[in-house]
Amino acid sequence: MLDEPRSGRLAAWGNALLAGLAAPDDVAQRIVGQDAVHRITGLPGENGPVGLTLGLGRLRALGVTGLRLALPVSGHPLGLTGPPDFNDLALEAGEAVLTAGAVPLGLVPDVSEAGPAGDVHVEVEWRCLPVRDAPPADVPSLGEAERELAEALRDATSALAALDVAGAGGPTAHAALEAYRARAARGREVLAPGYPPRAVRVLELAQRVAALVEIAGDGHGAAVSASQIAARAELLRPVERTARRAQVAAYNAYVEESERRRP
Repeated sequence: MLDEPRSGRLAAWGNALLAGLAAPDDVAQRIVGQDAVHRITGLPGENGPVGLTLGLGRLRALGVTGLRLALPVSGHPLGLTGPPDFNDLALEAGEAVLTAGAVPLGLVPDVSEAGPAGDVHVEVEWRCLPVRDAPPADVPSLGEAERELAEALRDATSALAALDVAGAGGPTAHAALEAYRARAARGREVLAPGYPPRAVRVLELAQRVAALVEIAGDGHGAAVSASQIAARAELLRPVERTARRAQVAAYNAYVEESERRRP
């Protein structure tokens, strides 16, 4: 619920590296997170897979000036530019990173896991492919995203109350709600150096809304019929869409701000 998408970490900390605000080794560590290893394949000028540090350096040498996030779902290619083959890969992964600058490229994570529960070894291969040089689909401005989120948070909270997710939803929903509250209260670092405070604020709010939607969507809550369950899903769908759009707007704020400053 409050976990960053891998593409979000790559975009945020990759932007910090491109801006000279973070050291390469620190950036690689931030992007990898709890995974074992990340590699990039298909980079122009490279014959095989390379590590994150070398890969990000290669992107900078190619003229990449920033990285954007995409969080597409079926029927909503949020943040994508095409072509269809790349969009299909991004849609299957549920996320992607697109470059800004001289060379339009896209990176999609391919995640593999091995090992027993509690000791899972996770490797990520970022597949680099050419994309169209076009505006990302349906990405709002930070201001627009913040206004939409304020309304969406009210809707999500009202939906939770009306559906009695923490009550009639049973112990699973109640535990999820309490875990969300505890994690939100602790807080954590989001984004990376170089992002405006408003982007951090929008991302934190978007994550709260997404968490509430996820909790409301788990189990049946107070709904006791198929029609009530369907009505709840219909109510929460636009709230989830708003939260995803706001997350993309927050991660992409670095590139948007850089382009506004460019003569």
